[in-house]
Amino acid sequence: MFGINGGEFLVLAVLAVLVLGPDKLPEYAQQLARLVKEVRRMATGAKEQLREEVGDEIADIDWRKLDPRQYDPRKIIKDALLDDFDDALQAAKEEPGKAVSAAHPPAPRAAEPALAPGEKAPFDSEAT
Repeated sequence: MFGINGGEFLVLAVLAVLVLGPDKLPEYAQQLARLVKEVRRMATGAKEQLREEVGDEIADIDWRKLDPRQYDPRKIIKDALLDDFDDALQAAKEEPGKAVSAAHPPAPRAAEPALAPGEKAPFDSEAT
């Protein structure tokens, strides 16, 4: 439960007997039992209250899907990159006439006219 094996539990029990003494040990054991019962009761009450407030949809949630330990950033990036590649491949297959190939590259754009010496570059105040 707490990652304690049998040998460790035995050592803890011996230490408890030595530190507390045999006369106070039963009293502390009863207090520990009451504490465990109270914590269980509170956990059960919290689960019931959550079920009442959220409804029965909470029972249908697969909590393992929401576990952050299952996410691998490398897999997420790879899937995203492959999805983009698959989308581009699918688009190329659907429109074969519009696909760009190495044999027929697109025509180069006309070069912008050069500015005359001393002429200021155009400035768009709305773009900044």
